[in-house]
Amino acid sequence: MKIFYWVMGVLIVGTFVPSLFYLVLYAVTGEPACARRARALWDVTRVLSLLAGNLLIWGHVVVGLWQIWFN
Repeated sequence: MKIFYWVMGVLIVGTFVPSLFYLVLYAVTGEPACARRARALWDVTRVLSLLAGNLLIWGHVVVGLWQIWFN
């Protein structure tokens, strides 16, 4: 699970930081392409966060059911 946490953390931070960068760049320049890129990166960050949360929860459910049934 440590590898999963690290991979998801790197992916989430790796899309969140550029999203903030492009948001600030849009605020400074007003360029609509920066806003589109910030929105796209933010959407990817949200999807990765939701995926990590779902895998975490359902992984614990599966492990719990496994232990109930086979122990």
